[in-house]
Amino acid sequence: MERTLEYIITNEFHNKTIEQFLKEQDFPHQAIVQLKKTSEGILRNGIWAYVNEKLCAGDTLRLHLVETVTENSIEPLYVPLNIVYEDEDLLVIDKPANMPIHPSMNHHEGTVANGLMYYFKEQGKNFTFRAINRLDRDTSGLSIVAKHLLSGGILSRQVSTKEIKRTYLAICRGKIPESGTIDAPIARMTDSTIERCVDLEKGEHAVTHYTRIAYDEEKNLSLVELKLETGRTHQIRVHLKHLGYPIIGDFLYNPDYTFCQRQALHSASLSFIHPITKKEMHFASPLPEDLKCIFPHI
Repeated sequence: MERTLEYIITNEFHNKTIEQFLKEQDFPHQAIVQLKKTSEGILRNGIWAYVNEKLCAGDTLRLHLVETVTENSIEPLYVPLNIVYEDEDLLVIDKPANMPIHPSMNHHEGTVANGLMYYFKEQGKNFTFRAINRLDRDTSGLSIVAKHLLSGGILSRQVSTKEIKRTYLAICRGKIPESGTIDAPIARMTDSTIERCVDLEKGEHAVTHYTRIAYDEEKNLSLVELKLETGRTHQIRVHLKHLGYPIIGDFLYNPDYTFCQRQALHSASLSFIHPITKKEMHFASPLPEDLKCIFPHI
């Protein structure tokens, strides 16, 4: 994958080094190293430049980021993908349920990663798969994938600084309170490699905010909107179970309640700052049909 960027240096960056400028544009260290290794990766006014050179107002800084190696651990396979947005730096995919994000021991094929490797191979482009917000196999909805090292590094930093805002919709058992916050640390179960639980002593800080959207008295089900303040593995599933309102169809945390054929959890919206253009990005995905039929009037 290749990406070329051009900047006209303003007075704000006059007399600062190229490296200082790049860091203030949120370039991660790994991307700066890659630019230094690339032939004509950094051009100042058309001339190859070192990162310790000082800039002048009015300079043109041209950056050429090249990744020549394709990730070979993921097999390119045709997988139908719903790409709702794509530009030179990232993709946003609306993932269906029952599709893993990445190959694993039990799922080597039919993943988002397989599909994207195929997608870019058909275009003759090198590609390394970089999922920014991973979703469980049975969770549907929006997921961001970075197309190169630079966007991947910046977006990953946004995840760690909580700048990527995520909203989920879930259907849970019982009548959950109208709104609230679940602040309960999460840890791995001692006898399981997959299952998580609330652990007040060993758990990692985890906070989920929730709002009840609707309640079906006959079915005794609530449709809930959830916003994550942290991003622990299985956070929503564990927190709702801990509160006493487990997600329906969740084979791991609610195995005795199979009203739905998969865990009723959907990544409904994403908001973030574009890693390169710095524009605000907003995406929304409606509740999929297999969940909407449970709450048909929403």
